[in-house]
Amino acid sequence: MKVDMHFHLEEGPYSLRWLLRTMQALTSTESTPDLSAGHHTLQFAEKMSQLLSSRMQQGCYSEEWLDRYLTTGRERGIEHFGVVDHLYRFRECRSYYEKHMLLDDSPVGRLQRTWLDQVCVASLSDFVSFVTEAKKSRPDLALGIEADFFPGGEAELGQMLSGYDWDYVIGSVHFLDGWGFDNPEAKAEFNDRDPVETYVNYYELLRQACVSGLFDIIAHPDNLKVFGFRPHDERELLPYYRRIAEEMVHSGVITEINTGLAYRYPIAESCPSPLFLSVLAEYRVPLTLSSDAHFPDDIGMLLDTARAAAEAAGYTELAVFRKGERIMVPIK
Repeated sequence: MKVDMHFHLEEGPYSLRWLLRTMQALTSTESTPDLSAGHHTLQFAEKMSQLLSSRMQQGCYSEEWLDRYLTTGRERGIEHFGVVDHLYRFRECRSYYEKHMLLDDSPVGRLQRTWLDQVCVASLSDFVSFVTEAKKSRPDLALGIEADFFPGGEAELGQMLSGYDWDYVIGSVHFLDGWGFDNPEAKAEFNDRDPVETYVNYYELLRQACVSGLFDIIAHPDNLKVFGFRPHDERELLPYYRRIAEEMVHSGVITEINTGLAYRYPIAESCPSPLFLSVLAEYRVPLTLSSDAHFPDDIGMLLDTARAAAEAAGYTELAVFRKGERIMVPIK
């Protein structure tokens, strides 16, 4: 069985590249028979203009946009879907990020202040209402959220998440001391950092996220490698892989094979790495599969490879979620 429990309906910033990528997704997932036949014609350009205009007017919380993900995913053999959005996209949650992100007058602070202005544009209530309604006619769809963990922010985060009927909550670490390490415009901050020491700090945050009790899934558990940053010999990280795997089991959280880094980032490797996956299997940490798609044509990307890796490591089941409950389904 193939599952995809982590995909996003939208992600800024809203650049020319974003518009082009949206048009590519519309083209790739458009069912109109004559669209592909008319490339390079005026009629094709007019049709694409209409599709893009409709997408922008409707926004990402439209059944037409959602169904582009689900239709494409079903064609690729996916039987269980989980849609999430990053918490930083929502205006109701902005103060949480303002407290914990670096937003001062340093170069990184200014960069991140601009970034937050660009991406924090949506309503959490609108997202939840839309997906909750969509689920009524789409029994293979679950509602999740991806929330950044910040030390000291547990109570505030818990309060923000309460009051919504999540099927599951994903916890992620994208920030170290307020620095968003997966932002390509801020990756120079890696230059003067010791790899092992930085991973020690990263895995301490993941450990705290596990024990917080706020999350069902810990996302992309070695995301720090996004731009290729890790020790020359990855085996130096084995003690930390084992420690976090042990903590996941103790805390009752699971993790994912997330293929997003493999097809979208320089590291070109899924999370976790093969070595880390072997440790997770040794400790019997339950897994799910995630493409981390941000556009509908990426739904399910490389999940066949991810599922094969899980099987090779000894996994026979994958996790899906409904109404806050974990359900294990056969991997085949």
